Amino acid sequence: MRRHELTDQEWELLAPLIPRAATGRPRVSDRQVINGMVYKIRTGISWRDLPERYGPWQTVYTRFRRYALDGVFTRALQQIQAHADTADDIDWLVQIDSTIVRAHQHAAATGRKGGSTGRTNRNDHALGRSRGGLTTKIHLACDGKGRPLAVLVTPGQRHDSICARPLLERIRVPRVGRGRPRCRPDQVIADKAYSSRGFRAYLRKRGIACTIPEKNDQQRHRHNRGRHGGRPPTFDRQIYRQRNIVERCFNRLKGFRSVATRYEKTATSYEAAVTLASFLLWARSV
Repeated sequence: MRRHELTDQEWELLAPLIPRAATGRPRVSDRQVINGMVYKIRTGISWRDLPERYGPWQTVYTRFRRYALDGVFTRALQQIQAHADTADDIDWLVQIDSTIVRAHQHAAATGRKGGSTGRTNRNDHALGRSRGGLTTKIHLACDGKGRPLAVLVTPGQRHDSICARPLLERIRVPRVGRGRPRCRPDQVIADKAYSSRGFRAYLRKRGIACTIPEKNDQQRHRHNRGRHGGRPPTFDRQIYRQRNIVERCFNRLKGFRSVATRYEKTATSYEAAVTLASFLLWARSV
């Protein structure tokens, strides 16, 4: 095994989920191709610059694109989460946050040669324009051990509170055997960006406890209303100290250079790269 390639244990977890054609000519080994994908997102090199030991770069890219559209990496992530949940290895003290990623100039050419207008991609391809250039924001929900549970990519200017609800609704850990997937955390920890009345009401409706600090203007508004302002929301400082876990999870994800800087043109491909990196973090922790 070379550097930046799958270990035998990681391949055993991923191999059953790789689609295989029943007929047709012999093709490049699945493990060889997946190793090329891992090497690419780990080092951030161009697809055309992949080492020859992974086969033709067109083959590696075509299969990556096909797996991204089919949701192969998302199913792989859910599968490894399901086994961890069966072993009672998931800490459901969930933390949510976001980070902004700079988009490389090669990621901006989405209007050329069949770049947009497809059903499978959002029109903006999760690219936002700001004074710093093109950016993408990764919204992440991780468990209490710092492992990704759900990922959502949006344009860089999208506010965190707008994406909090769809992010939590992406948490879906299947059961091994019979039973509905688990979708509800025990508790959510977030920073002041998520301190909106609407989000708190959403969490109460779902029966999810939360530890979110109140913004200063919200405190002033409540105090100005006197007894009609209501009681302050519950806030546990000891629990909130654990919020650094999601920051450390981002740090490990950005160890993959194709995650730290966006090179993929489409939102589907970039989200697939982040999901594959998340799967590898899980595989190395179980």
